[in-house]
Amino acid sequence: MLLGIIADSHDNLTKIREAASILNRRGVELVLHAGDFIAPFTLPEFAKIKCQRFVGVFGNNDGEQFGLQKGIARFGELHRSPYSFEYQGKRLLLLHEPDLLEPCIRAQQFDLIVYGHLHELDTRREGTSMVINPGELGGWLYGKSTFVICDLTHQTYEVIEL
Repeated sequence: MLLGIIADSHDNLTKIREAASILNRRGVELVLHAGDFIAPFTLPEFAKIKCQRFVGVFGNNDGEQFGLQKGIARFGELHRSPYSFEYQGKRLLLLHEPDLLEPCIRAQQFDLIVYGHLHELDTRREGTSMVINPGELGGWLYGKSTFVICDLTHQTYEVIEL
Protein backbone atom coordinates (compact mmCIF):
# COMPACT_ATOMS: atom_id res chain seq x y z
CA MET A 1 0.00 0.00 0.00
CA LEU A 2 1.66 3.22 -1.20
CA LEU A 3 1.00 6.49 0.59
CA GLY A 4 2.03 10.01 -0.32
CA ILE A 5 2.91 12.08 2.74
CA ILE A 6 2.99 15.89 2.50
CA ALA A 7 3.15 18.76 4.97
CA ASP A 8 3.65 22.50 4.99
CA SER A 9 2.97 23.17 1.31
CA HIS A 10 2.41 26.86 2.10
CA ASP A 11 0.84 27.89 -1.24
CA ASN A 12 3.84 26.84 -3.36
CA LEU A 13 1.92 25.89 -6.50
CA THR A 14 5.03 24.89 -8.43
CA LYS A 15 6.09 22.34 -5.80
CA ILE A 16 2.51 21.10 -5.33
CA ARG A 17 2.26 20.44 -9.09
CA GLU A 18 5.61 18.63 -9.12
CA ALA A 19 4.64 16.47 -6.15
CA ALA A 20 1.22 15.67 -7.66
CA SER A 21 2.87 14.54 -10.89
CA ILE A 22 5.26 12.21 -9.05
CA LEU A 23 2.50 10.83 -6.81
CA ASN A 24 0.39 10.06 -9.88
CA ARG A 25 3.29 8.33 -11.64
CA ARG A 26 3.95 6.23 -8.54
CA GLY A 27 0.27 5.26 -8.15
CA VAL A 28 -0.23 6.14 -4.49
CA GLU A 29 -3.52 4.97 -2.95
CA LEU A 30 -3.69 7.39 -0.06
CA VAL A 31 -2.35 10.92 0.39
CA LEU A 32 -1.87 12.42 3.85
CA HIS A 33 -1.33 16.17 4.27
CA ALA A 34 -0.18 17.18 7.75
CA GLY A 35 -1.39 20.77 7.51
CA ASP A 36 -0.49 24.28 6.42
CA PHE A 37 -2.07 24.25 2.99
CA ILE A 38 -2.63 28.00 3.62
CA ALA A 39 -5.11 29.12 0.91
CA PRO A 40 -7.92 27.34 -0.93
CA PHE A 41 -6.54 28.30 -4.36
CA THR A 42 -3.99 25.47 -4.04
CA LEU A 43 -6.65 22.76 -3.69
CA PRO A 44 -7.32 22.23 -7.43
CA GLU A 45 -3.69 21.12 -7.77
CA PHE A 46 -4.09 18.59 -4.95
CA ALA A 47 -7.33 17.41 -6.57
CA LYS A 48 -5.29 16.27 -9.59
CA ILE A 49 -3.70 13.50 -7.53
CA LYS A 50 -5.38 10.27 -8.61
CA CYS A 51 -5.54 8.55 -5.24
CA GLN A 52 -8.34 6.58 -3.61
CA ARG A 53 -8.39 8.81 -0.55
CA PHE A 54 -6.95 12.22 0.38
CA VAL A 55 -6.88 13.08 4.10
CA GLY A 56 -5.57 16.29 5.61
CA VAL A 57 -5.54 18.13 8.90
CA PHE A 58 -5.56 21.84 9.54
CA GLY A 59 -2.25 23.47 10.38
CA ASN A 60 -1.67 26.53 12.53
CA ASN A 61 -1.42 28.77 9.43
CA ASP A 62 -4.61 27.51 7.76
CA GLY A 63 -6.67 30.60 8.54
CA GLU A 64 -9.33 30.30 5.85
CA GLN A 65 -10.73 27.08 7.27
CA PHE A 66 -14.21 27.36 5.75
CA GLY A 67 -12.79 27.82 2.25
CA LEU A 68 -10.32 24.98 2.71
CA GLN A 69 -13.02 22.66 4.07
CA LYS A 70 -15.38 23.49 1.21
CA GLY A 71 -12.70 23.12 -1.45
CA ILE A 72 -11.27 19.86 -0.23
CA ALA A 73 -14.72 18.28 0.14
CA ARG A 74 -14.78 17.88 -3.67
CA PHE A 75 -11.97 15.30 -3.59
CA GLY A 76 -10.98 14.50 -0.01
CA GLU A 77 -11.45 15.23 3.65
CA LEU A 78 -10.00 17.74 6.09
CA HIS A 79 -10.03 17.37 9.87
CA ARG A 80 -8.89 19.11 12.99
CA SER A 81 -5.58 17.87 14.30
CA PRO A 82 -5.00 15.26 15.64
CA TYR A 83 -6.98 12.85 13.49
CA SER A 84 -6.73 9.07 13.77
CA PHE A 85 -8.31 6.53 11.47
CA GLU A 86 -7.92 3.03 10.12
CA TYR A 87 -7.02 2.34 6.51
CA GLN A 88 -6.77 -1.20 5.17
CA GLY A 89 -6.23 -2.62 8.62
CA LYS A 90 -3.55 -0.09 9.63
CA ARG A 91 -4.01 2.52 12.38
CA LEU A 92 -2.89 5.98 11.26
CA LEU A 93 -2.47 9.22 13.20
CA LEU A 94 -2.21 12.54 11.41
CA LEU A 95 -1.32 15.72 13.28
CA HIS A 96 0.20 19.08 12.50
CA GLU A 97 1.92 20.36 15.60
CA PRO A 98 4.16 17.87 17.41
CA ASP A 99 3.06 18.59 21.00
CA LEU A 100 1.22 15.24 21.21
CA LEU A 101 3.85 13.32 19.27
CA GLU A 102 5.83 11.73 22.10
CA PRO A 103 2.80 10.55 24.13
CA CYS A 104 1.32 9.05 20.96
CA ILE A 105 4.58 7.27 20.18
CA ARG A 106 4.79 5.89 23.71
CA ALA A 107 1.21 4.61 23.48
CA GLN A 108 2.20 2.33 20.56
CA GLN A 109 -1.36 2.37 19.21
CA PHE A 110 -0.51 3.42 15.64
CA ASP A 111 1.24 1.80 12.71
CA LEU A 112 2.03 5.22 11.23
CA ILE A 113 2.26 8.64 12.86
CA VAL A 114 2.56 11.62 10.52
CA TYR A 115 3.18 15.18 11.66
CA GLY A 116 4.27 18.52 10.24
CA HIS A 117 4.83 22.08 11.48
CA LEU A 118 8.59 21.91 12.05
CA HIS A 119 9.49 21.99 8.33
CA GLU A 120 12.18 19.40 9.09
CA LEU A 121 12.38 15.88 7.71
CA ASP A 122 12.02 13.15 10.35
CA THR A 123 11.72 9.48 9.40
CA ARG A 124 12.16 6.87 12.12
CA ARG A 125 10.80 3.76 13.70
CA GLU A 126 9.72 3.87 17.33
CA GLY A 127 8.69 0.41 18.51
CA THR A 128 5.92 -0.74 16.20
CA SER A 129 5.24 2.77 14.85
CA MET A 130 6.69 4.46 11.80
CA VAL A 131 7.03 8.19 12.55
CA ILE A 132 7.27 10.57 9.59
CA ASN A 133 7.51 14.30 9.17
CA PRO A 134 7.95 14.74 5.41
CA GLY A 135 9.63 18.12 5.79
CA GLU A 136 8.31 21.15 3.99
CA LEU A 137 6.86 20.75 0.52
CA GLY A 138 6.75 24.53 0.12
CA GLY A 139 10.47 24.94 0.67
CA TRP A 140 10.10 28.54 1.83
CA LEU A 141 11.76 28.21 5.23
CA TYR A 142 14.82 26.05 4.58
CA GLY A 143 14.93 26.08 0.78
CA LYS A 144 14.50 22.30 0.57
CA SER A 145 11.20 20.91 -0.77
CA THR A 146 10.54 17.34 0.32
CA PHE A 147 7.76 14.82 0.69
CA VAL A 148 7.67 11.09 1.40
CA ILE A 149 6.29 8.04 -0.36
CA CYS A 150 5.67 5.28 2.16
CA ASP A 151 4.96 1.61 1.52
CA LEU A 152 3.01 0.76 4.64
CA THR A 153 2.77 -2.93 3.76
CA HIS A 154 6.55 -3.35 3.74
CA GLN A 155 7.14 -0.51 6.23
CA THR A 156 9.58 1.31 3.98
CA TYR A 157 9.73 4.90 2.80
CA GLU A 158 11.42 7.08 0.22
CA VAL A 159 12.18 10.77 0.65
CA ILE A 160 11.56 12.75 -2.53
CA GLU A 161 13.38 16.06 -2.88
CA LEU A 162 12.14 18.45 -5.54
